[in-house]
Amino acid sequence: MRSYDLMCRKMAEELDAVVISVDYRLAPEAVFPDQYHDALAAARAFLSEDVARRYGLDRERLCVSGDSSGGNLAAAVAQELGSDDSVTARFKAQALIYPVLQALDFHTPSYQQNRAVPILFRPVMARFWLLYLGADPSLAPALLANNHSTPGQPDLGPDVRSRLDWTALLPAERKKGFRPVVAETGSPGLLARVPALLDARAAPLLAEREVLRKTPDAYVLTCEFDVLRDDGLMYAQRLRQAGVRVTSDHYDDGFHGCLSFAHLPVLSAVGRRALDNFVRWLDRNL
Repeated sequence: MRSYDLMCRKMAEELDAVVISVDYRLAPEAVFPDQYHDALAAARAFLSEDVARRYGLDRERLCVSGDSSGGNLAAAVAQELGSDDSVTARFKAQALIYPVLQALDFHTPSYQQNRAVPILFRPVMARFWLLYLGADPSLAPALLANNHSTPGQPDLGPDVRSRLDWTALLPAERKKGFRPVVAETGSPGLLARVPALLDARAAPLLAEREVLRKTPDAYVLTCEFDVLRDDGLMYAQRLRQAGVRVTSDHYDDGFHGCLSFAHLPVLSAVGRRALDNFVRWLDRNL
């Protein structure tokens, strides 16, 4: 985890900020919603008056952030706390770095384009989702075939489908001529076996518009060569439609995990550039 330590140190030093990194429990020993509850508990503590007083925090300038699966948790926490009237302080910003946000469509253009691109392969994502949700790993082929999101699924009405309809949510240059993949028969009972696939705490892209509306200003970083690219782009668009101010920071030469390669001995030019721009955005928006 040295790259994350260096990233947090860079933010703390350049922003003169307090940075707290959450050591949430991991699968397979812990499965959803354990990780969500860990992140939410840490966020509630971070927003409290006692913690602010102890660390000298400015409670008007707080941000929740994460990358990849951490971006998933950050988005879910921002949704929960944005709708919680009991909190006495709120996040000013949410910063999501190539977040994973849905598991109903494994054939978005970015999943099709980058299915075999390192470091995050398409079959690996299906396996990771089932591991995170504590589901049977043998279901991976069904997920990869979109057998769980076929027409006629009783829990997948038009409103839910519209929340991840990439044909409407993505700009033309990201669609690149790809076509939706919709299984005709599928596996009707699959969603019942893995109900968390429809839980917005696990898949924040599925949240209702009213929930999104109450979340803070957003920074969403996406990379061209990443199966998760379209998750982030769709979420940025849905936030905009809900009235949230969004900065979408896309890297045409970026790849999943590139910020972890922003330091020696493994240094990536796009990773360094993306990290510098991320820290610059925080400096200007907190």
